[in-house]
Amino acid sequence: MTDIQYLAPTSLDEAISAYAGANGTGRILAGGTDLLVQMQAGMVAPGLIVDIKNIAEVTGIEETAEGGFIVGAAVSGAALEKHAGFAEAWPGVLEGLNLIGSTQIQGRASLGGNLCNGSPAADSVPAMVAAGAILTVQGPDGRREIAVEDVPTGPGKTSLKPGEIAVSFAFPARAVGQGDAYLRMIPRTEMDIAVVGVGVNLTLEGGVCTAARVGLGAVAPTVLLVEDAAKALIGTKLEDSALEAAAAACSAACNPIDDKRGTIAYRTQVAGVLLKRTAGIAAERTLRT
Repeated sequence: MTDIQYLAPTSLDEAISAYAGANGTGRILAGGTDLLVQMQAGMVAPGLIVDIKNIAEVTGIEETAEGGFIVGAAVSGAALEKHAGFAEAWPGVLEGLNLIGSTQIQGRASLGGNLCNGSPAADSVPAMVAAGAILTVQGPDGRREIAVEDVPTGPGKTSLKPGEIAVSFAFPARAVGQGDAYLRMIPRTEMDIAVVGVGVNLTLEGGVCTAARVGLGAVAPTVLLVEDAAKALIGTKLEDSALEAAAAACSAACNPIDDKRGTIAYRTQVAGVLLKRTAGIAAERTLRT
């Protein structure tokens, strides 16, 4: 067995220097719930593991002056759930994150790890896409920001450059009349991989939808931002005809595979069904004061 080096830096600069210096053999450990499983299965054999859990910037939660949130990429689901302000503003994001594994997994699993693992079925990602979250990454060439929907490029692949590390997510302030939600369909009652996942973020003014974003997972090589579904909702009072049009747009956006969890036809149909259900929940949450 090849020797594995383990490093637990306390600064981003130290982490990036080591990670970039590993020449592609390094792996980031944000929670380890994907990495350790992949190592056990022989899917990856890193020469260096860089544990970023001791870096304050990637493990903190900050509320901005505007009422938004900066969430470290390695913040665990359990920690984020305990933050009352975030839970109130973005319940749909928490719904996605809290579906990842068991209670024990929740103590480690993170938004950054779930996104950068590159799974099309990642539960937190459609909800973050719907929320309009922006990822900050840092590498040898400095910092840059990427819309969450632009991070995955294929199964197990992302748009991060060599040596770049996910630092934090920026979530906007919750607007008046805004609500979000996430639903998924799985074969079992819990702890399974999504057959379809849908995140919806709506803003209603006087009962009319003035803004919308729809994230769709597990139905294409990457999680999708379905702009046509959002357009079908905007300017409506979420009548049945508008929801049907948005559902059709989600089904049309699907490019899934057949596997043991669901067929192409099934995933395509369920995408539309979940859109309508998720939009209904998001609309109910817009009524909160």
